[in-house]
Amino acid sequence: MQKLINSPKRQKELNFLIIVSVLILTLPAISPEAASSSNPELSGSAEMRPTSEQVHAEALGEVENSEDVLTSYEKPESIPKIRQYINVIYTAGGVGAAALILLTYLHMTSGDPGLAKNLFRDLNSFKVWKTDGSEKTDQEKIKSRKLRFLTAAPVLSITLAELLIFLGQMGAAVWIHIFTLITLSLSNIVLKDPEIHKIYQAFMLLPVLRLINLSMPIFFDTTLYTFVFIYGPLAIPVAVIVLHQRDSLEKIGITLKHIVPYMFLSVPLGFLLGFGEYLTIRTGYLIPDLTFTNLLELTIIMVFFVGLIEELIFRSILQTRLENSLSMWEALLITSILFGLMHSGYGTIQEILYTGFVGFIMGLAFYKTKSLPFIAVLHGFVNVFLFGILPHQLSLWPGF
Repeated sequence: MQKLINSPKRQKELNFLIIVSVLILTLPAISPEAASSSNPELSGSAEMRPTSEQVHAEALGEVENSEDVLTSYEKPESIPKIRQYINVIYTAGGVGAAALILLTYLHMTSGDPGLAKNLFRDLNSFKVWKTDGSEKTDQEKIKSRKLRFLTAAPVLSITLAELLIFLGQMGAAVWIHIFTLITLSLSNIVLKDPEIHKIYQAFMLLPVLRLINLSMPIFFDTTLYTFVFIYGPLAIPVAVIVLHQRDSLEKIGITLKHIVPYMFLSVPLGFLLGFGEYLTIRTGYLIPDLTFTNLLELTIIMVFFVGLIEELIFRSILQTRLENSLSMWEALLITSILFGLMHSGYGTIQEILYTGFVGFIMGLAFYKTKSLPFIAVLHGFVNVFLFGILPHQLSLWPGF
């Protein structure tokens, strides 16, 4: 079975399948339907497309009666059914391709590691090196430099794509994300180091996250539920990577230790971070009023979909994997920078810097507590205050 998986013919078939999957994922991201309706920006603490056109209009003072605007979103007759069907097909294709990319890549890297022979693999097997301590240290330094170089490549590529989004060059950014995804997927042909494979698996989630966001059209009654259709499918590749990398549950933060004090602490911290971000971007609201039902819906979606999935990606998977290979501070710096850059759609450097700061705080909190529930709930409450409570309450105050 292992010989079949590692045979050149089998590997070519799997590589071809990955390329086809990425091209399928490309269609929703570059289609006219998606381009005319998608908003690439990541909001709050990295979630995508936070506000509808109604929210932006209200933030600019262009709408005097929000009820009239909300009513227009509630009329399904205003959206042609044929466009809905096209959007559903595009979205299903994009989400399916994203899952297929990760599944195929993990299948390709599950072969017998003993068959891989190259410099990176040899450097991992220090038992075959019968040298003194100083020579072994030199080899470790060489491996460390190569590891940092190979880690920097996807970081720079993703950074370039997000900066292009910041500059309004959406088409070029999409193609760079596609190129990054294909390159990371096919990297196992040249690089046989399993540690690099795991790092690249973590990085693959970022372009997949962005492409799914761009392929998700606005054809729902309210943009709040768009988060469900974006982050729900993302749970599939996230779960696959978590299972494949076989880290312990405690290592990736899945624990109930100190859960009660962490839950109480998440609310005031969420308010402070959310208030700072509100002052930075002055976002609108995602719920029409502050009734218990609306707040409950907002909290469930922001905690269990947005906060949980994004913290799994950025903290549990990416930061943890980089900590294992590099150092804590390097891992924290890289994830914080990427976290901030994934908010490039707002087009303001203040938002990128502030969310990078928020990412640093959350990353440091995760490193200290190793509690995914704490960080996910904190992330969720930042967005509850940012898109629910603060816009409604502060809009009544002079100067806001």
